[in-house]
Amino acid sequence: MKNIFLSASVPLPDRDPKYIGTADIIAIRDAVIALATVVLPHHRIIWGGHPSITPLIYYVMDKLDLNIQEHVRLYQSMWFSDKFPDDNNKFENIEFTERKESVATSIEHMRMRMFSENTFSAAVFIGGMNGIEDEFKMFRELHPEALLLPIASTGAATRIVYNTLLPNNFKNQRLEKDYAYMSLFQDLLLNKM
Repeated sequence: MKNIFLSASVPLPDRDPKYIGTADIIAIRDAVIALATVVLPHHRIIWGGHPSITPLIYYVMDKLDLNIQEHVRLYQSMWFSDKFPDDNNKFENIEFTERKESVATSIEHMRMRMFSENTFSAAVFIGGMNGIEDEFKMFRELHPEALLLPIASTGAATRIVYNTLLPNNFKNQRLEKDYAYMSLFQDLLLNKM
């Protein structure tokens, strides 16, 4: 079973307008659900527990009706312990990371643990805000051989990552224009691993 990192969130309207202005909320939701549906029966998804994403992962797990708890690992910073979504209680494999002196250092610590405690074959980026950009840079530095799939059609920070940070040899027009996410993940992720 291989590990796939998921970096995803739905941009918040009160944050930087450069993210919400291009975000396709339906595409973000559809891409996360498609990724989980394609990947979870075969591999493991590891993510940093964004409250807009965790319920979608659980929805797929419940829909698949398989005992696949070992196919997910959720990282959560204790900085947000008062804001954990109720769906966290449905996961057995949660790694709680230490609360540091600030939100920024707490998140950085969580990401460092997530990236250093696991070996990843691929990373998928969907929608999001500045955290997507930060995770892309950190992931690429720590896992330089992993497949990178920023789903630019979901807009927001992922489109910025695709346009400005992704090396040309990883670019693929399907990442920009293909909304048939089930076949996209089958072709560009599962068939490449």
